[in-house]
Amino acid sequence: MLKSGRVAATLPAQDLERAKKFYAEKLGLTPSAEEPGAGGGPIYLFADGTGFLLFQSSGKPSGAHTQLAIEVDDVVAEIKELKAKGVKFEDVDLGGGIKTVDGILDVAGQKGGWFKDSEGNLLAIGARVPVGARRS
Repeated sequence: MLKSGRVAATLPAQDLERAKKFYAEKLGLTPSAEEPGAGGGPIYLFADGTGFLLFQSSGKPSGAHTQLAIEVDDVVAEIKELKAKGVKFEDVDLGGGIKTVDGILDVAGQKGGWFKDSEGNLLAIGARVPVGARRS
């Protein structure tokens, strides 16, 4: 039954106004809606009915693992554009020669990169994965 559902992420923010400013100014995102109430915050909608909610939280993310991945058509162009807006991409070295160069990981032609938002959430930019290639 779960497979027929949709998936949406939630990201904590210790300072919701600071986070909203980061997402607007650095990522160029505008909330599609605001979830009301104590656990509410801006909702950002993407393609195919996907999206995420930013919510006020006293907890702090570890930033040690990807909390949200955004699939794009041109990873290199997106990373270049984000860097021009001041987004700092993480240097990653997974061993075995798998590491980022100028913020971009390239493994067998699949590109990606990671950055932290204003709250320490680790976000990824990656190439689109064809639906037929996804694991079930």
